[in-house]
Amino acid sequence: MSDATVSMKAVSPATVGPATIGHATIRPEEAAHFGALAREWWDPKGSSAMLHQLNPVRLGFIRQAIDLHWGGDIESVRPLSGKTALDVGCGAGLLCEPLARLGAGVTGVDAAAENIAVAAAHGSGSGLAIDYRAGELGELGLGRFDLVTCMEVIEHVADKPRFAAQLARHLAPGGLMVLSTPNRTAASRLLLVEGAEAVGLVPKGTHHWEDFITPDELCDLFRAAGLDVTEMRGIGFSPLKGLHLSDDMALNYILTARHRQ
Repeated sequence: MSDATVSMKAVSPATVGPATIGHATIRPEEAAHFGALAREWWDPKGSSAMLHQLNPVRLGFIRQAIDLHWGGDIESVRPLSGKTALDVGCGAGLLCEPLARLGAGVTGVDAAAENIAVAAAHGSGSGLAIDYRAGELGELGLGRFDLVTCMEVIEHVADKPRFAAQLARHLAPGGLMVLSTPNRTAASRLLLVEGAEAVGLVPKGTHHWEDFITPDELCDLFRAAGLDVTEMRGIGFSPLKGLHLSDDMALNYILTARHRQ
């Protein structure tokens, strides 16, 4: 193990509850739901099995987006060296750790303190210097970051316009944002909610279909926050390919955005 350490600067759980309802974007019950699953995040056969299958697909998209955005060496194993990254809704660090290995100085934020505790412990065991914070993004006083990621989070957010504006405020000039989320379609209701939760691929109560957001709606939110969406791909599923990047956005999609020029 290296000498790198992981810091965890947790805030009181009250900061994500009714005490800050005027500024809160995350519902307390959503944070509690995922916090209860914290100890299983790193088990590829546990309640987060779907995320373990999804993570390589998202990382492939992120890596290509990094290379295109900054015009770096596509052969480099540390294309984010010298850059900062913020992962919003980081869970137990499934994306933070790969971003750190790509060379970024990573900060992970999650509304569930239980997730942050597990993330910090796992990162420490991996010898990665990741700054983990528990609480509401808008309450933590963080600065701006070269890369902002937000994977499968906005569908759990109560105040989506405020949340989109907070994401934009944390993106540095010239920076890159990457976000993924389920689409609100008949297919996503059938497969992601009624199907995946029914057979145990996703814990029951994880998804609320009415809170899913369509690509057009998300583009409008980002536009109002001063961001332009620059690329969008679907994440599809087939028995032969499993989860994979696709032109079909009926189930899930992933996009890049940047400040309006």
